[in-house]
Parts: sequence; structure tokens; C-alpha cells
Amino acid sequence: MNLRIIASDFNASLKTWKRSKGTMFWTIAFPVLLILIFGAIFSGVDEVTYEFHVQDLDDSDWSHTFMNILDNISVVDIKTVSADENITAFIEKETLPVALVIPEGFGEAIDKSFFGEEITVNVSFHYDPSEQGSSASILRSIVTSSLQEFNMQLSGGRRIIGVDQISTITEDFDFIDFFIPGMIGFTIMTSCIYGSIERNTKFRKDGVLRKLLTTPITRAEWILAKMLFMLFLSFVSTLVILGVGILVWGVSLHINLFMIVFMIMIIIATSFLFSGIGMIISRFVKEEETADMAGGAITFPMMFLAGTFFSLDMMPEFMQSIARILPLYYVNEGLRNAMIYMNTDKAIFNTAIVIIFATVFFLIGVFVTKWKED
Repeated sequence: MNLRIIASDFNASLKTWKRSKGTMFWTIAFPVLLILIFGAIFSGVDEVTYEFHVQDLDDSDWSHTFMNILDNISVVDIKTVSADENITAFIEKETLPVALVIPEGFGEAIDKSFFGEEITVNVSFHYDPSEQGSSASILRSIVTSSLQEFNMQLSGGRRIIGVDQISTITEDFDFIDFFIPGMIGFTIMTSCIYGSIERNTKFRKDGVLRKLLTTPITRAEWILAKMLFMLFLSFVSTLVILGVGILVWGVSLHINLFMIVFMIMIIIATSFLFSGIGMIISRFVKEEETADMAGGAITFPMMFLAGTFFSLDMMPEFMQSIARILPLYYVNEGLRNAMIYMNTDKAIFNTAIVIIFATVFFLIGVFVTKWKED
């Protein structure tokens, strides 16, 4: 083994890296950006306070005692719901992931249980089954452990108070139903951004863009042709993900005209949106390697911040606010409401936001894409 040859090759690679200021910058900036973002997401996890809406229909000493047990838990912020509210309508109006109802007769049942071991009473835990791994499951665990403590105080451990778990959605959805739409949005985002970056930077480097000036094709025609191909890839990847999700995991889909129309609109808008972002990146970052790193600096944080793999409830509030300005968040939510939850109003709202993002970023991308070098 010739160490001189190894050292010479290493030195040549180092000089090449140093000559590319963009590559040097993103080599350092990319990991710094990731650690700052994910540190902000997870550093405050232990300090998160979960809002817990509780409706006390009994208004007795025993129900107040149970409310105090919940209120004394440091990570829980109890919000009382008026007894006059219809809890189902209230949950839908406020888009709550969970809520607890203490039924009328709660205190009376506890009093009677001291004389009859067969007497029990249940509280009602209303939850969104798609919110697994976030606030819903955490608050469910808190309620369960609090009831165990309360039962221990009342009877030394005999089950007097139990819990009925009631889904806030008429159908039973699993986490995979939450996950699949996010994967569709993420896949379209990465393929369109990296596709645009690879195409534009490679064509510019090889002089293809300059040569296109000598052909009959216009810039608009060329961009439209490339967009049609990106749309084709987006629909292919969507069908593949849905096919595997349905056949392997039994994903719950609503196949109807509403779903089809909104899915097509969101996929088209998403393709234009992230293709536009890719064109913008490739315009201002010239080298292929540097452009790929810049694309990663955008796609990876957005992938985790925009609710692709887990609910925003896991993040601190200021990070949730940042997530709600990211385009991918509205793509994910639009697909979930169209495909899974059949929430027309939310599907329309999120689709409209995605279309606005797509219009802005694609027009900017078209404007900055030039065939001539500056």
C-alpha cells in the first residue's frame, strides 16, 4: 500500500472541495441546520403541557376530587367544558384530539359502591384514533393511571371507576391511515424538488440549456413538457403507495367523486409547487452536488416538521406555528381530509392553500429559470 498515493489523492479531493464554496458551505450548514431544528423539536418535549378538555356532568364532590387529581398533574392543563355543550359537536367545532366526560350520577355511584361491590361507573374518553403516538395516547395513559390511583384511594384497588373509549370519528382509523397521505406528500415533494434540481443543474452544466436556444422549442413549452413528466411520476408514485397501503395494510379509503377530484387537484398543485421550489434552488445554486445538499436542507426539515410521520402535538408551540407555514403541512392535511376523514370544509381549505403556494412558487421558478448564463 503506497501511502504517498493515498495522501496525494486525499489532498486533491480536499482542494476540490475547498474550491467549491457552495459545497463547503452546505457541508457545514446542513448538519447545523438539522441539529438546530430537531433540537428545537425535541428539547422541550418534557416541558410540553397538554390541554385536556373535561366536561363534568355530575358536579359532585367526587367529580371535583377526580378533577383535582387530573389538575395536579404537571403536564396537564385542564379546560372545563360547559355541561350545556354537546360534547360531540364541541369536539368537532374545536377540532380536539381528546376530551373526557364525567357522567351524571358519578358521585352517587361511588357512594353506593361502598355498600355493593357490583356497582361501578365509567367516565367517557373521546379520542381521535389517528392521533396515535401523540397527545391522545399520552392523555389516555394519564386518565388510566389517574383512575387507578383514585380506585386505590376509594377501595384499596377494587375497580369502581372505569373508562369507556369513544372514537370521535365514526369509523375506526389506524395510524397507517394517518401515515399513508403523509408519505404521498413527502414522495411527491422529494421527486419534484430533486427532479428539477438534477435536470436544471445538469443541463446547465452540460450546456444543454444554451443549445435549446437554437431549437424551435420555447422556454414555456420546455417547462410544460417537463412538468407533465413530473405529474406522471407523481401519479405513478401515488398509485403505488395507495396500492401497497390497501393490499398490505388495509388502509381505509373513501373511493368517491369527492376524493378523486380533490386528490387530483392536490397532486397536480403539489407537483407544480415543489417543482417550482426545485427550479428556484437550481437557479441560485449552480453545482449539482451543492444543489442536492441545498435541496436536502429544505426537504428533510420539512418532512419532519410538517406532520408527515407524527402529529404536531409532539412539538413545542412555537415549532407548531412554524410547521403551519410550511407547504407540505397543507398537502398532508388536504390529502388526509380528502382520502381518509371525508371532511369537505378542511379539504377545500387545505387544497386552496396548496394551490396558492403552487401558483406563487411555480411562477417564481419559471421567472428565474433562464437558458442564458448571467
